[in-house]
Amino acid sequence: MEDLSFVSLALLAGALLATGLVAGIIAGLLGVGGGIVIVPVLYYMFTALKIDPAILMHVAVGTSLATILATGTSSARAHYNRGSVDMDLLKRWWWAIAIGVISGAMIAGNMSGGALTLVFGVVALLVSANMLLRKEGSALADKLPGSPIKELLGFLIGGISVMMGIGGGTLGVPTLTLFNYPIREAVGTAAAIGLIIAVPGTLMSIFFGWGAEGLPPLSLGYVNLIGFFLIIPASTFAAPLGAKIAHAIDPSKLKLIFALFLGFTGLRMIYDVMM
Repeated sequence: MEDLSFVSLALLAGALLATGLVAGIIAGLLGVGGGIVIVPVLYYMFTALKIDPAILMHVAVGTSLATILATGTSSARAHYNRGSVDMDLLKRWWWAIAIGVISGAMIAGNMSGGALTLVFGVVALLVSANMLLRKEGSALADKLPGSPIKELLGFLIGGISVMMGIGGGTLGVPTLTLFNYPIREAVGTAAAIGLIIAVPGTLMSIFFGWGAEGLPPLSLGYVNLIGFFLIIPASTFAAPLGAKIAHAIDPSKLKLIFALFLGFTGLRMIYDVMM
């Protein structure tokens, strides 16, 4: 894909446009968004396009983080206007999350593509298991723990999320609801956490990927600009279609579908690394 020919650019653009459409439909269908959908779809698309395996996952993660800059801003603003963002928690938590993001990005920038893929696969499996096995409304405690456990949780959410190229929802929402947070407030606060993850995460993806060999055409470090400009409008366009389909399906079945999707994705990524 180093060749900037019309054919290579057309193949890349078509694949990334398809990524946005697939991610949008799944996001609308399952009520999720961000990298937990975009990263695995990019992973499969880049694999099909024969992007160098050494950087494939880095580019998927970096491009996903960049898209969260746009989608996360819109989502966080909407939740904030509805009063569902816990600003008091963010004021006490943001620095721990940010330190986790910087630490995770530094680790990811120096990891092999296989190791980064393995991280995504293992965490995707854990998230899948949580969705399948955790009972609705179950909580570990009535409120978040005090220091330093609370800060450690923020650090882990930031660090693991940036290594996976995801926003705050995938790990933030389960963590907050585990400590008896109302679901709407958990979702809104997690949307804001996504921005704390995406801004430094994107900048560090550009830094660590600068000058890397085998990058897809028109990449700024590990952020592919074609993906950035195609995925956002395509996913925004396709999401209502997924939402329309969702209204015709039992919500419990949707949750099962997403959990199985994550589980399959996690196992496939682990298998690809191990074989």
